Amino acid sequence: MSDTINHQRRRFFGLAAITLAATQFGTAAIANAQSSMMKASTTKAHTSFPALKQVRAGVLDVGYAEDGPADGPVVLLVHGWPYDIYSFVDVAPILAAAGYRVIMPYLRGYGTTRFLSEETPRNGQQSALAADMIALMDALGIEKAIVAGFDWGARTVNIMAALWPERCTAMVSVSGYLIGSQMANAKPLTPAAELSWWYQFYFATERGRLGYAANTREFAKLIWHSASPTWAFDDATFERSAAAFDNPDHVAITIHNYRWRLGLAEGEAQFDAYESRLAEAPSIAIPTITLEADANGAPHPDPAAYGKKFTGKYAHRTITGGIGHNLPQEAPEAFAQAVLDVVRL
Repeated sequence: MSDTINHQRRRFFGLAAITLAATQFGTAAIANAQSSMMKASTTKAHTSFPALKQVRAGVLDVGYAEDGPADGPVVLLVHGWPYDIYSFVDVAPILAAAGYRVIMPYLRGYGTTRFLSEETPRNGQQSALAADMIALMDALGIEKAIVAGFDWGARTVNIMAALWPERCTAMVSVSGYLIGSQMANAKPLTPAAELSWWYQFYFATERGRLGYAANTREFAKLIWHSASPTWAFDDATFERSAAAFDNPDHVAITIHNYRWRLGLAEGEAQFDAYESRLAEAPSIAIPTITLEADANGAPHPDPAAYGKKFTGKYAHRTITGGIGHNLPQEAPEAFAQAVLDVVRL
């Protein structure tokens, strides 16, 4: 099943519904229609979270935001690079209003998340990030959650769904199936595709590590612009997220993540069994909605290439209207709706 949802047209037709209600049903209908529209129109007014917390989980002291009732079913929202939990600042209130407990952690190397020991390798490999999320769920006493993410976060929830399906109620994944392996990444791509990954090759060099360390904010802003070419974010929006890159381990985690992908950096032995399973490109059986944006300027697979990887209840939605790579922040209503809908597939 595949749907195309125009983010801008949805707002237009919502306003049209108010006009129609006024004509046919009077002021009571206007009030109801306006109330419904207000929920959508105010989702982009948020600049903070109700609660920012810390919890020891595995090798980390994890910083996370939380919204919604403490006894509600849990949604775990996982951000990407170079973004942070503010990608979900307008998603969380929608889900909280629907009765969900929303957990939004800073990944290792971001925000207020810290390693508990200086001796722990600053490892950014894919299975380590997923294991962090399982450890976080354990620390918070969460047995199961709807998991959703984009970019690094989409890959992370893919891995959670593949390796720990019993912990995942359902999944929403931007750009679909992103589980990879060093073996798969060793195969050269077409020249145009290789060009889109320029920063990965830059990070493979010492010049790239030094350059990212010296110009982290400028680098991140460049990626934001290229990955979401029509998103007119302001300086305040960027700076709220850029503060997360001041984490003392951010550069190390970023560089290791991309070098590991190319086989230029070793992972940790404790994750070898996970990576062996992931190298087989396992199917995902939990209910899933995948999302893609019509103006995604970042490297991403064609939805037709991964649909068969989801063997359970499945739907794909393309979000139009000039939406880019940071889909939850650019189209929070569409992202939140997918989370609400995935358990009803």
